[in-house]
Amino acid sequence: MRRVCLTLPTHRACTGTILAIAEEAGYGAREFGVEVHLLILDSSPAPVLAEHRKAVAALVAQPGVTVHHLDEDEQRAFLSEVTARSGASRPDRLLELMLPSRVSYGACTNRAFLIAQALGCTSVHRRDSDSRYQHADGEPVFPLHQELTYLGQQADDIRKSATRSKLPPGSGDRRVAVAGGSFVGEMSVDVAEIRDLDPDTYGELVGLSLPEGSPAIWRDHLIDASFRGAGNGTFDGDHATLAPISPMRVDMCNVALDHEVYRRVPLPPATDTIGTDYFLLHLTHDARLPGLQHNRHIVNFHTEERRTDAGFLAYQVRFAKFLLAKAYLNAVYARTTAAGDALLDAEGRIRASAVAGFVRDSVDLDRTDVARRLDVIDRAYRRLGGRYTTVADTLADRRSRLPDEARDDMADFAHLMDHWEALTGASAEAGLAVTR
Repeated sequence: MRRVCLTLPTHRACTGTILAIAEEAGYGAREFGVEVHLLILDSSPAPVLAEHRKAVAALVAQPGVTVHHLDEDEQRAFLSEVTARSGASRPDRLLELMLPSRVSYGACTNRAFLIAQALGCTSVHRRDSDSRYQHADGEPVFPLHQELTYLGQQADDIRKSATRSKLPPGSGDRRVAVAGGSFVGEMSVDVAEIRDLDPDTYGELVGLSLPEGSPAIWRDHLIDASFRGAGNGTFDGDHATLAPISPMRVDMCNVALDHEVYRRVPLPPATDTIGTDYFLLHLTHDARLPGLQHNRHIVNFHTEERRTDAGFLAYQVRFAKFLLAKAYLNAVYARTTAAGDALLDAEGRIRASAVAGFVRDSVDLDRTDVARRLDVIDRAYRRLGGRYTTVADTLADRRSRLPDEARDDMADFAHLMDHWEALTGASAEAGLAVTR
């Protein structure tokens, strides 16, 4: 029986999301006859973790659904065994990259990838704690429906069932590597206030995330579309496009990846940096692997914690670090774009060694651009004034360290890539005890 991993990484209260995602897991098992492993990776503080434990314990058992709720101690125990089995000379360093002490959007998903391998799953389907489902005719609109219909299938076999197909020539015999939708509701990144306060400053900041040398008209369009998802539309029936998926068109709260992708290449484990978990979406797009873009968009909302002064500051620092990381990531993406089909082996699978080489080369980039970006960010936040001045002061206090952190994050990513296939293999050997 086909096994899939539906995962929810969280570090904050989300009892409602746990109940909703459990319903989605039951839907997948019931409608598609698959075995769904619902994996909740919980890094929440003790009181919140206790509430989550109660919510999970109260879930009604559903045929075909197995629930795994792992706190950080349980995750660490699993990872310690896996890193030791991998044969790495420094398993402690790998463990730190997999379970850092600070927030890492890539590391939490990498842990899901390894645990999915241990469970024998063929795909990982990710949701987030600050999202919920749309409803149509009184029923929730689950992305899992489209993900299970298309993911892992040969593109030619399901071409006619999609609403439309824009597959590149010669890619029809490849497997659908990624399925994803976007979101409706609030912007995925906390920059709406910046846009309202000063559209020019907004464009200057968001423009740092785009490739250098882009035509002005194209840049203006991307700046306008960034972080806005599918706007405020409502679900009006399924529409699915079979094509390599642009990372601009999907969101990591609403995405599924085939195991042939994530068992070869991980996500960057950078800490306190948003956006780095989109790396595999860039990679599958540039390699021209078939994807399924659907319109079962998830509803995004901002938690109360993100509205506090502390939450605001933390998130803006993560956004700034993302804009610095883009100096390196865009250099890698330029090379993956140029490589195209050469990123794949004869069987249509990603050549991890080629990607690792691009990442490793980026570590030695001239850091002049990183310094320029810091200057732009500092001026922009000071121009905005108010609480944005506090962000600028915080970044200024860390200015001597931030360029090193951006470079070291890429070096860490290269190191993790060098050991990744050994880790995924060790995970499959280790297995995971069923928790419920």
